Amino acid sequence: MSASELAGLAEEEEQRKKRAPWGVIALVLLTGLALIRNGSGEFDVGPPQPASAAAADSRVHGSAFGAPTPLPYAAPDRVSIPAIRVDAPMLPVGLDSDGWVGAPPPEDPNLAGWFTGAVSPGEKGTAVVVGHVDNKQGPAVFYALGALKKGNRVEIRRKDGKTAVFEIYGIEVFEKNNFPGDRVYGSKGTPELRVITCGGGFSKNNGYDGNVVAFARLVEVR
Repeated sequence: MSASELAGLAEEEEQRKKRAPWGVIALVLLTGLALIRNGSGEFDVGPPQPASAAAADSRVHGSAFGAPTPLPYAAPDRVSIPAIRVDAPMLPVGLDSDGWVGAPPPEDPNLAGWFTGAVSPGEKGTAVVVGHVDNKQGPAVFYALGALKKGNRVEIRRKDGKTAVFEIYGIEVFEKNNFPGDRVYGSKGTPELRVITCGGGFSKNNGYDGNVVAFARLVEVR
């Protein structure tokens, strides 16, 4: 085995050690995942919300769809969602001092975050990508997330040169004070992806009261 391969294995193992158990993450996120606790929400037309028909079918499991072989660890570099014209760089985010999942700097509207407490996109398990719905200047990277439909695709370019392609199989909005962490983040035994932003109702005092969640599974590696 070459030195570069050994270094890659060491990095992958180090990333595994840093990941919190899913049960712990779910408990933290069940309190509500606030990506934009100060979202503006002050537009004539708010962000699109998922249609009820787009809900994920909890009876469907990714293993039934012959998912590609899971990829090894590699940090993501860029996310593309052609159906809603998203093409954005990515940076790693963790938990902030209050126990919330961190978000990219709100000053840059076209920036997404990869939650490092989960797997990298394409690995076995559930990867998590987050981004703002808006900022004080207007719509941000995942403003149109709620408009996605089943069958739309999310492409994650990784720093190992591979692109993990995920297909949407559900898009829903959940109240932050009743967020189903186990359902959203639990592993189905195959490579999956969740793309999350704020949504639901909005008030100036509390910001958005929900989160839009896109459920996707790995269908292709390029």
